[in-house]
Amino acid sequence: MKAPVSLSSRLRPPVSAITAYDYPSARLCDEAGIQIILVGDSLGMVVAGNPDTTSVTLEQMIYHTAMVRRGVKSAIVVSDLPINTYRTPAETVINGQRLVNAGADAVKLEGLTEQLPNVEALVSAGIQVCAHVGMLPQRVVEEGGYKKKGKTDAEAQDLINASIALEKAGAFAIVLESVVAQVAAEISRCLTIPTIGIGSGSDCDGQIRVLPDVTGGYPWFVPPFARVYGNVAEVTREALKSYIHEIDNSLI
Repeated sequence: MKAPVSLSSRLRPPVSAITAYDYPSARLCDEAGIQIILVGDSLGMVVAGNPDTTSVTLEQMIYHTAMVRRGVKSAIVVSDLPINTYRTPAETVINGQRLVNAGADAVKLEGLTEQLPNVEALVSAGIQVCAHVGMLPQRVVEEGGYKKKGKTDAEAQDLINASIALEKAGAFAIVLESVVAQVAAEISRCLTIPTIGIGSGSDCDGQIRVLPDVTGGYPWFVPPFARVYGNVAEVTREALKSYIHEIDNSLI
């Protein structure tokens, strides 16, 4: 199959990327001019209230991808392959195609050079891929928490080498999560595809954040690297209090 034109050609640095999980959120992000909308498996936490992403299923990702797709006209829609859905190249292609059929322009998977066969299989099948290195949320249980990556010379070199190899395998972009800033900057210098950072410093080609972190819609926990630009939670509380007041005073 002839490989499609890489989605990286549609991106203009600095790349703006954000998660969205439903139609109204996706539509607002698209109308604001966000370049990449990620249907992230972070929905397991900020939508479903679970402690991490490891409970998310492919069926859930398909459901949310379809909702997001209906709200997007311009942005690139990328959907996460959730945990245990890309264990072999054949499985990866089947599940990646299901996300594409639901409306994704590309899929994202987590990992270093062990993911090269999966990336190559996806690209050969005409499915575009966003790679993800550094801290891998799907491995948080086995690693015992969220840990900064690239602190040692050996780990930093592994991240650099893997990023270069993932680009060669056909990834159109790569997310760098919780990577030491200097290492993320070096990866960005080594690649021609965009690097999209989250908790990895300001020298990446773009940034990605979880929507409720940006809007202030999830006040119970905000990552230390996230800057909150709104207060959706408080606006919602006040609107609900006003609604309750109307009911209590028989004003409706």
